[in-house]
Amino acid sequence: MANKMIEVQNIKVNVSHINENDYICISDIAKAKSDKSRAADVIRNWLRNRSTLDFLTAWEQIYNPNFKVFESEHFRKQVGLLTFTPSVSEWCERTNAIGIYSKSGKYGGTYAHKDIAFEFAAQISPVFKLYLIKEFERLKTLENENREWDVKRILTKNNYIIHTDAIKNYILPDNDYYKDREWIKYAEEADILNVALFNTTAKRWRELNPDLAKNSNVRDYATINELTVLSNLESHNAELIKDGKSKEERFEILNEIAKYQLNILSNAEKIKLLGNNKEENQYEDEEQKIESTING
Repeated sequence: MANKMIEVQNIKVNVSHINENDYICISDIAKAKSDKSRAADVIRNWLRNRSTLDFLTAWEQIYNPNFKVFESEHFRKQVGLLTFTPSVSEWCERTNAIGIYSKSGKYGGTYAHKDIAFEFAAQISPVFKLYLIKEFERLKTLENENREWDVKRILTKNNYIIHTDAIKNYILPDNDYYKDREWIKYAEEADILNVALFNTTAKRWRELNPDLAKNSNVRDYATINELTVLSNLESHNAELIKDGKSKEERFEILNEIAKYQLNILSNAEKIKLLGNNKEENQYEDEEQKIESTING
């Protein structure tokens, strides 16, 4: 999977997603303490510590059933020796570890599972660790929002099938003359929803957005809330068609539903945002206190 990137105190940090787990590039994190050429030395020195090896061993025993505990003891017994300069590759090869790995090429460097990466960041700087966690959580929130958008889009498309089925069975005449003109009715009904929700027809949106219209439509730029309401409108319109409501009647009803539901979702978002802002302000206050304490 392609890497994502977050920025922590002006340092770009790569994040990779493997087997449902997030791995953070600790080579990037090490730049907060040293330049790029010495990042490997920072990681090597970190790996020499007994506390590091104890933490890595404990993590692997919890999450990795194939971890070779006996081999890990070989590393731990050498702690303190001047000749003990382990590498990440050596650790992985001998213990069958999965919590940390190194790779070359594009986005190359040493990556560690987020649990381990946060532990490594704490050794670099407690403040850096806090900002790393904060930016990582922002990334995950954004990913979840995008995933939710995709789910809503799929739901909207599925409900559109229900919508078109109602048009086919209750609006379209059952004769061959209209067979090649069915798309006109489908487009007209789709535009009832578009105007009720977006206040524009598909054609008008294309005219106002010629570049975007080359590869997308108005619904591709809908918000999560709008997609939620659109999915509901498709189901509602299908039922109104079955009830024999005229186009004008249906538009008035759907428009009122759209306004009502968008208002509810918007107010719910504001309440959620207010709560998040309070938590974030409190979090930033704590960060400043910690940073002030560390800086003396």
